[in-house]
Amino acid sequence: MLTRHGGGSPLTYRDGLCILPRLQSQPRKRTGMTRFLEFLVNHWILSGLWAALFATLMFYVNSKLGKTVSPQQATLLVNRHNGIFLDVRERKDFEKGHIVDAVNIPLAKLHERITELDKKKELPIVVVCQMGQQSGTAVKALEAKGFAQVVRMAGGMNEWQLQNLPVVK
Repeated sequence: MLTRHGGGSPLTYRDGLCILPRLQSQPRKRTGMTRFLEFLVNHWILSGLWAALFATLMFYVNSKLGKTVSPQQATLLVNRHNGIFLDVRERKDFEKGHIVDAVNIPLAKLHERITELDKKKELPIVVVCQMGQQSGTAVKALEAKGFAQVVRMAGGMNEWQLQNLPVVK
């Protein structure tokens, strides 16, 4: 048996070949993601059912919130059909920045102040909130009062600002 120059673990030679010592492999640490993926593979039927349930829930919620348009579609709708933007955020958020010529009626006061929009019942109304979630409630309330063309803007003011569209302060 020979040793490497400078010490270290012994090397053995058999039939003119150097045989390296066997390294002990450490067991791999199982991370949370590894466990999650292992669960998905081992329980694929259960995972598939959960995915289907989630997709059904998302479809149901989206259908309850009313029709959704992108900021570009909202702008075209307002410009081509003389529509209006209805901002349902609180006054202090509205004053921090809003869409040009938007009407501000906070969602909490919409039922009290809905008569302010009666003259615009036949015009397209694009409802805007901060993130696009609360506007669905306003859309349903306006549709219940007989407004014909009411849509919500996807992503709300966050999406509007992310796309660098004009904001009035």
